[in-house]
Amino acid sequence: MMAAESKTADIPEETLAKLLRLRKLLRDMGSVVVAFSAGVDSTFLLHVAHDELGSRLVAVTIKSHSFPRRELDEAEAFCRAEGVRHEVIETDELSIAGVADNPPDRCYHCKKHLFGKIVAFARENGLSVVAEGANLDDDGDFRPGRRAVRELGVRSPLHEAGLTKEDIRVLSRCMGLPTWRKQSFACLASRFPYGDRITVEALERVERAEQWLMDAGLGLEQLRVRVHGDLARIEVDKGSIPRIAARSGEIATAFNEFGFTYVTLDLQGYRMGSLNDALGGDGRKRALASPCP
Repeated sequence: MMAAESKTADIPEETLAKLLRLRKLLRDMGSVVVAFSAGVDSTFLLHVAHDELGSRLVAVTIKSHSFPRRELDEAEAFCRAEGVRHEVIETDELSIAGVADNPPDRCYHCKKHLFGKIVAFARENGLSVVAEGANLDDDGDFRPGRRAVRELGVRSPLHEAGLTKEDIRVLSRCMGLPTWRKQSFACLASRFPYGDRITVEALERVERAEQWLMDAGLGLEQLRVRVHGDLARIEVDKGSIPRIAARSGEIATAFNEFGFTYVTLDLQGYRMGSLNDALGGDGRKRALASPCP
């Protein structure tokens, strides 16, 4: 356990109680494969699981077109630093039926395929449980991928322990984890309106655009580049909107070079799952009720 973790004076008792529940859940699992994306949640889960299980833990990262190279690099670096066994499984998610055409339940089909590979890895290696990093706050958005997780028997220990995103950030900071202030991340396929076909080239264009903004020294707390045909709609945290606007010409030039004809700044700022707004309540229900393939 990291020395920083002992500094718990400023952590609410309720949060510490959730951490204890998480630790017991992981110990009771015996051996675990953590689906590791290098995000805030899966990094925290992996760290705590490593504390509890040691060599009975394996991290698995899926390398795909919709997973940015920077995230894979961070996953590899973190596992090296922690001394965690790390396996990378490569896949072409755009070849999966129901993914490239981008229906509202795209995430279900993709997660069913990706987690199926991780479940198969766990079985082949004699590991008891596959765990992923969903937390309690994930209940508040449209996430058809959660259905695939349930169907495959994948566990969500952070959710089971009652941990919220804020709990995870507070505990991550106490533990000295580098991700405690990291932006929330979703796969690059989530940048496209439902029904717009997703291609490798389109995903690469989004990755380049978002990476440029991350490297531009703008101090962004949250970022998405949503794609509407040849138009890029930039979503950032509201506090960063003036900084984006002040460098609009430079940003537009860069995005034009990436292949966008039009570049806009969303004045509402970043909203988790903003493209789900087009579904409306009934649309979300229909997507969730879609039959399994």
